[in-house]
Amino acid sequence: MPDVKPAVRWLPFQLNPDLPTEGIPRQDYIARKFGARGKGNYERVAKVGESVGIPFAFDKIEVQPNTLNAHRLLHYAEQHSRQQEVADVLFNAYFIEGANLTDINTLGAIAKRAGLDETAAKAYLASDADRDVVANADIEARNAGIGGVPFFIFNRAIGVSGAQDPDTLLRAMLQAMHKDALAQSEGAG
Repeated sequence: MPDVKPAVRWLPFQLNPDLPTEGIPRQDYIARKFGARGKGNYERVAKVGESVGIPFAFDKIEVQPNTLNAHRLLHYAEQHSRQQEVADVLFNAYFIEGANLTDINTLGAIAKRAGLDETAAKAYLASDADRDVVANADIEARNAGIGGVPFFIFNRAIGVSGAQDPDTLLRAMLQAMHKDALAQSEGAG
């Protein structure tokens, strides 16, 4: 098998697209969504994260964000070949530092930490640039049947929903590569 390095693209999907632009208090969100069992859900996730070296700090999160602007920042970063870097900083800022992802200054600082120009990123986010593009991509994902994250799409052919073990993801990647190779050989003949 050839040595192939997968290309990763982060596509927009908002878990809570109906939240107000400024988000809502995190505790209110947890109470509404999960009731009394909400805190226990995050304690379990934190323990799993700890076991693989991710120090989730859910208690630091004060705002449950509407993530449209965070997704716009990822779109902007893709245009500047820094999407993965922004994704890494976004996840760290939110899940470990408790950053408010509805705040344009916070998102600008995240852009800077990921190697982008902070002033340009903030100007982009303050405008309406690509707002419809990102919102429509989110709607397209929902219309395709995606209902949660994570959701992986390999070679635009194989979809895998949910947190999966590495072997499952590898099998899906290999299956997508096989489908692609088969389609190419059929097209050549």
